Amino acid sequence: MTETSPRLSFATRLRNNFLAGLVICAPIAITIWLTWTFIRWADSWVKPYIPARYNPESYLNFAVPGFGLLIALIVITIIGFLGKNLIGRSIVDFGESIMDRMPLVRGLYRSLKQIFETVLKDQGTPFNKAALIEYPSAGLWSLVFIATDAKGEVASKFDAMGRDMVACFMPPTPVPTAGFLVFVEREKIVPLDMSPEDAAKLVISVGLVTPPEGPPIPRRSRRAAAAPVVEQERTGG
Repeated sequence: MTETSPRLSFATRLRNNFLAGLVICAPIAITIWLTWTFIRWADSWVKPYIPARYNPESYLNFAVPGFGLLIALIVITIIGFLGKNLIGRSIVDFGESIMDRMPLVRGLYRSLKQIFETVLKDQGTPFNKAALIEYPSAGLWSLVFIATDAKGEVASKFDAMGRDMVACFMPPTPVPTAGFLVFVEREKIVPLDMSPEDAAKLVISVGLVTPPEGPPIPRRSRRAAAAPVVEQERTGG
């Protein structure tokens, strides 16, 4: 005697079809909305500074979305190109010297410049490794992103205590735009094979979106795996 699956009611099938459609449509709609919002935001900043004779909207009867963003990308690229030669570098240095004379602005400018240089330059490798640490108490584990080795005064204090510490960023769930900076002993970091993107999905989805399991990491190699890729900075590479 064969068992037959229970027949679903019309309301149940309708609900399942709605949820299936929501899974398909929601990511597409949110992606389009975020992209469109960013384009409009960039246009609202750039278009007012474009002369009317160079703005195609002055000759057309409709708006050209993304034109301001395109102009911004071109201008930023040109500035980057000019900033690499001697004359451009001199102008940039002169501008930075003016910023350094402004008491309230110089601290903010230096911090932002250091952040962008670390994130955008080729030699910078921020948050390129996901890991687990035992936090906030024993037996409870939190997902973190490995940033870099402890440096400066923080490193000297830890070195005096004989501790090899690593700076990690611990994002909150489900919005990982803010978080905590924690310093963890290298030996207590459990590195993960998943990519930072998969780890971010895990945090944002509150654990619902789990990446596929990677190969196990031998215990003896965990120390090497937990070391940030910025190790080449020590050797000047």
